[in-house]
Amino acid sequence: MHPIQIPAGLVGPGTQPTEQDGVALDYLPMPKAMATYEPPRLPEPAALSGLGPALALLERLQAALAAQRVADPPVVLDLSSLDRPNRELLEQTLGDGEVSALLSGPQSGRIQETRLAGVWWVRALGPHGALERDQLEVADLPGLVRATAFAGATDQAPLPDPLPPGVMNAPGVLAEVNAAVADCRPGDLPHIVNLTLLPQTPQDLACLEATLGTGPVTLLSRGYGNCRVGATRVRNCWRVRHYNSQEQLILDSIEVTPTPVAVLAAQEDLDDSAARLAEILEALR
Repeated sequence: MHPIQIPAGLVGPGTQPTEQDGVALDYLPMPKAMATYEPPRLPEPAALSGLGPALALLERLQAALAAQRVADPPVVLDLSSLDRPNRELLEQTLGDGEVSALLSGPQSGRIQETRLAGVWWVRALGPHGALERDQLEVADLPGLVRATAFAGATDQAPLPDPLPPGVMNAPGVLAEVNAAVADCRPGDLPHIVNLTLLPQTPQDLACLEATLGTGPVTLLSRGYGNCRVGATRVRNCWRVRHYNSQEQLILDSIEVTPTPVAVLAAQEDLDDSAARLAEILEALR
């Protein structure tokens, strides 16, 4: 038997035919970069004169992190009494992390996770824009987010009648969401409706947007690409959208759960943050 000689150029990238219709598969680019922890640049111990209040607060924060469990109530550390130099040391030490939240409505404000997962800057404003809370919070998700997300929400999404022109599959999605909302209990796994994999017309998506509405809490997680999580006007119902680094939507879903996993700090995060803060305090001593 003689070996078969394969001429060069008959195999390899670019040599095989495309699909039968002549169109090659073209995938959306996936995220290629991920935010990672970077240790803060700390002042020398000799420069810490007069910054005892900030150091004491960091000690309390580390103790709270070491004891915190994801099911525990949040631990709140008030920052309103700190002067500017002490506040600056905190900001330099803790910095900003991956997850932020924007609150609107009667209780508005801005929440930003620090470099330490599970530790949050919380600045809450009153009805007239006055600062009501200036604090650090240790929690898997700040209590203000949980308390505000579904304030005034309904227990069911009304099915549109009559259907707007062009709407085909939105009523089925809304019926599934309503059933999941009715069955939702704390500790249950999220019920996820993957809109990206379902046949949805632009009119369907517009109908879902209008029917579910926009709630008072929006969260952004900048870990691997971007994930935008928005409360709807239906209790325990969230719209979750994942984007790649080119801001192209790669996953669009509705999640029925008290709190989406994408923005929660896990127990491993809290434990890791406690260890990192212990190292920071050791460097400051």
